[in-house]
Amino acid sequence: MSLRINSIAPDFDARTTEGPINFHDWIGESWAVLFSHPKDFTPVCTTELGYLARLLPEFEKRGVKVIGLSVDPVDRHAEWAKDIEETQGAAVTYPLIGDTDLNVAKLYDMLPEDVEGTSEGRTPADNATVRTVFIIGPDKRVKASFVYPMSSGRNFDEILRLVDSLQLTARHQVATPAQWQPGGDVIIPPSVSDEEARAKFPEGWKTLRPYLRVVSQPAD
Repeated sequence: MSLRINSIAPDFDARTTEGPINFHDWIGESWAVLFSHPKDFTPVCTTELGYLARLLPEFEKRGVKVIGLSVDPVDRHAEWAKDIEETQGAAVTYPLIGDTDLNVAKLYDMLPEDVEGTSEGRTPADNATVRTVFIIGPDKRVKASFVYPMSSGRNFDEILRLVDSLQLTARHQVATPAQWQPGGDVIIPPSVSDEEARAKFPEGWKTLRPYLRVVSQPAD
């Protein structure tokens, strides 16, 4: 299957470092970030899990749950977590899925559906496409996704910025411009008429072009 923005995020049952979960039940009414790794004890991923462990309070403040995935079994995740804490200076306190049957990797189009067998004997190169991030809304729909190569570490500050944009645009009928940061000006999309905009933004806006109207970020 091919997942696109607004696709329903596939549901699944899995073992994690915090016990068995049903994914949709685990998300509940929250936002969620699912990010995957080709193999435990890989160098780039070790730095990623450590950085995200330090950044986790920022996601939690925004009501976002974080969960990682690797095709290795849960007991190896626990061993890997020790290395992460020792080398990166932060303990992994979010759950990690053990996807030994490759079920989740296939559901989320990280591996072809016709891949046979389990994680046993597979190498990072075999799983190179299992380097994906999905941001999922409370409605269980995919709001954004990224795919990274093996050699490039993910920018979790950018993922956090995107969460801010997604949550803001979900609450208000606005869009965020290039290089937007929280607190910056936003755009009134063309789907909102001037009449509607006057009701929503009584203090007014700046019209650069009829299709490009800039307004201060609305307060929650």
